[in-house]
Amino acid sequence: MARYHVGIDLGTSNTVVAYVEAGGANEAAIRVFEIEQLVGPGEIGAAPLLPSSRYHPAPGELAAEALALPWPAGESANRATDRAAGQAAGDSAPPAAPSPAPSPVIGRLARQLGAQVPGRLVSSAKSWLSNASVDRLAPILPWGAPDEVEKVSPVTASASYLAHVRAAWNHRFPEAPLEQQDLVLTVPASFDDGARALTLEAARAAGLPAPRLLEEPQAAFYDWLYQHRDGLDAELAGSRLALVCDVGGGTTDLTLIRVETDEAGAPRLTRIGVGNHLMLGGDNMDLALAHLAESRLAGKDGGGGARLSAASLSQLVERCRVAKEQLLGEAAPDSVPITLLGAGSKLIGGARSIQLGREEVERIVVDGFFPAGRADELPRRSRAAIVEFGLPYAADPAVTRHVAAFLARFAASSDETAVPASNAPAAPLAMPDTLLLNGGVFRAQALAKRLADTLGTWRGAPLKLLNNDQPDIAVARGAVAYGLARAGRAPRIGGGAPRSYFLVLDENGDTRGAGKGGQTAQADEADNSAAVAAPAPRGVCVLPRGTPEAQDVRLDDRTFALRLGHPVQFHLVSTVAETPWRPGEIAELSGADFVWLPPVATVVRRQGGERQRERKVRLTTALTELGTLEMHCVATDDETQRWQLEFKLRQDAREDGGEALDETRHPRLDEAIESIEAVFGVPSARVDPKAVKRLRAQLEQTLGPRQDWDLALLRELFGALWERAGKRRRSADHERLWLNLAGWCIRPGFGHPLDGWRVEQLWTLFDDGIQHLNDAQVWSEWWTLWRRAAGGLPAEAQQQVLEALSWLEQAASQKHHGLPFDPSKLGQADMTRLYASLEQIPAERKIAIAEALLAKLERAPGNRQDWWAIGRLGARLPFHGSAHEVVPAEVATRWLEAILALDWKKVEPAMFAAAQIARMTGDRSRDLPDAVRETVLRRLEAAHASPSWVAMVRDVVTLDGADTGRVFGEALPAGLKLIG
Repeated sequence: MARYHVGIDLGTSNTVVAYVEAGGANEAAIRVFEIEQLVGPGEIGAAPLLPSSRYHPAPGELAAEALALPWPAGESANRATDRAAGQAAGDSAPPAAPSPAPSPVIGRLARQLGAQVPGRLVSSAKSWLSNASVDRLAPILPWGAPDEVEKVSPVTASASYLAHVRAAWNHRFPEAPLEQQDLVLTVPASFDDGARALTLEAARAAGLPAPRLLEEPQAAFYDWLYQHRDGLDAELAGSRLALVCDVGGGTTDLTLIRVETDEAGAPRLTRIGVGNHLMLGGDNMDLALAHLAESRLAGKDGGGGARLSAASLSQLVERCRVAKEQLLGEAAPDSVPITLLGAGSKLIGGARSIQLGREEVERIVVDGFFPAGRADELPRRSRAAIVEFGLPYAADPAVTRHVAAFLARFAASSDETAVPASNAPAAPLAMPDTLLLNGGVFRAQALAKRLADTLGTWRGAPLKLLNNDQPDIAVARGAVAYGLARAGRAPRIGGGAPRSYFLVLDENGDTRGAGKGGQTAQADEADNSAAVAAPAPRGVCVLPRGTPEAQDVRLDDRTFALRLGHPVQFHLVSTVAETPWRPGEIAELSGADFVWLPPVATVVRRQGGERQRERKVRLTTALTELGTLEMHCVATDDETQRWQLEFKLRQDAREDGGEALDETRHPRLDEAIESIEAVFGVPSARVDPKAVKRLRAQLEQTLGPRQDWDLALLRELFGALWERAGKRRRSADHERLWLNLAGWCIRPGFGHPLDGWRVEQLWTLFDDGIQHLNDAQVWSEWWTLWRRAAGGLPAEAQQQVLEALSWLEQAASQKHHGLPFDPSKLGQADMTRLYASLEQIPAERKIAIAEALLAKLERAPGNRQDWWAIGRLGARLPFHGSAHEVVPAEVATRWLEAILALDWKKVEPAMFAAAQIARMTGDRSRDLPDAVRETVLRRLEAAHASPSWVAMVRDVVTLDGADTGRVFGEALPAGLKLIG
């Protein structure tokens, strides 16, 4: 049994740990764990905050004794954690170094050193965990650091902070190891499934295998509840709706909690709303101040007006963070100096300083991030985006406008609290009457007052402000209070499941799915009456209304046949009806009370070496604190074999206005599949040769122009083609046609929930190659298929494609090539386009390919396909790959100089290549020098290039459909838009 309840707030800026004895008195005070850490070289200090910072010292920079920590000597815990995180992520081993890199520094000393030496500090790892535009398992941090600096993944960095906490705790409490305690780890409420999974992966790598996750705004509210547990009735008297606004270092998290009274007169608290992910917090404020400081430093002697490097800007941001805290704190000075050190031999002599004043900091931070606007002023939208250090920050920095949008979004689900705003009567809001502020940002009273005053203006009356005197540690303490609440020793948020949930069955008693005929798993009926066909859909109750969170619900009376190794789709329906449904009970899902939720589409993997297509399972479900329904399918003959599914139960509108994928079945899909069957399904003797040549036209006649086929239809057609892939080699015509249609229907390799599985299946054909080796068009369609699917191929597969291409080219170039076919049939142009589409291959290979193409283009500059390839290879913003995999900016600049030497009126295709290479990303480690981009802008304008090409070089913008298609090489499927 655990001795302690422990809460860990793994924050963007700081990590905090709190604890309480599990068996202590009910009135026990929650304590903050003082974390021992390096506060200077060779100097140890204990503090409640462990800066979530990691510094990678240069060899010889710090002596080994200067890095010694109090726990037992030996191999560095951080190094062991690095390896564990890398192995869990599947990272390849780094190349052997001439000498082992020094151990990283974690905590306060890391932050101090990072402010002095640019390019060696890892910070904001938590923000990177939610950045889907990069490979979060790849060693990419410090972002933009020189090659000689060791790099780690966001998961590894996060794991190293947790490993330090674990080592410090186990040193202090050797009889109660941290990994054996009741552990709660907090995450932003807006973290998606991927970011939460990576957080748990970091915990496992740090030796903490089974923490519970809790949303940070809830944790802050739990802390307040626990601190006021003896007088909650009075404290919450008159409150109906509480807003928790948690603005931390990296994110803004918003949560609405309904306050009601139970039969005994005690408060009953239910979370009813959670905001979308907002990468907006203290880091953005520090960055805004750093941009101001940068503009002033550029005007100083020696500045030259040039932008700082990513490493120098990182150093400046850290200086501005310290200045901000001083200037917005109590008894703040009128100004503080900001000094940016030089580099190398000019470390001191190259230093430049400016002054940052209190009034201007207040103006930038208070008015810029918390403007006192109207309730109907929603976040400003633009094709432009804000990116720095590779992180996609919120385009609109105004927290108050994001709060207004959040309250408007939940007005419909909070009828009793939806009221017109006093200064915008046409804008109904889920108007809170109570406010809890959390996060280090609100230590600045000016910010707390501005937000409270703005909300009060919207409401027409002041809000009740719940006192939170320690916003830095409230989340960690609240995580402990949540542990106590689960043990029945503290107040708890939530009155159980607010709805009953049903897994949908079809008329045959099968759960609705994406397999052929819509059948994926069959429920064995326990009673005859339930098996009677009914005109309305039916469902089996998997979670009754009122079920407490984290309580398992077993459907012991129902057995299901779970389909393995093939796509399946599960539909969930909810109802607020007060009918006392029992787990496993079957009901008709008729009437407006039943609401259909987004389905889960997945492929349930076989375990071990089994080959069964189905397994008999029973279901166990639970409602999690993260707002998901967790379902385990447990094998009836072996309870150790189980498969987990998660359903999102929240129906928050997407902030970007995106819509769910339309899965409506095309009314003539069956006719189209019959046409495919007539060519690739029936015995070859019955195939009409003319039908092969007519199939594409016939499909378009049935379904409409193929460029209008939407993503759902394309994937249905791919499924039909894949089922008949074994017949693709009947003739050269068959092979050409199958490769063409399959590639068209799988492009661009991602975008649909099951695309990972589809591309994985398609990849099994690569080693087989093609049958008709001397048919040039078959070769062309073969390379085109893999170009279209490249976006879904993992790095290992892309590397294998690269090696195959390289081997073929090398063999074909030899006089006695030994190839069993005419090498002129290979299709060099399509091979080149495929080369350029492999965005996850090493940068040095991209450079070699591009420079060979540039040499070729010097002799024959008019080849459009080669210029397209140059643009893809040198692009600053990849189409599908991770941003860290682009070629270095200095290499791209060299290529661009060669392109600028051409006459673009004679070589028009070079223009778009130049625009892609010079495209503005906002990330200094990828962007080309301003002077180079200005030259490209002038040339594009002089050549009367498309305005969208000019815009992409001048600003950070999202491409329109035409330019996105130009980047990909052809139009994307209807319903799929590239936004990153």
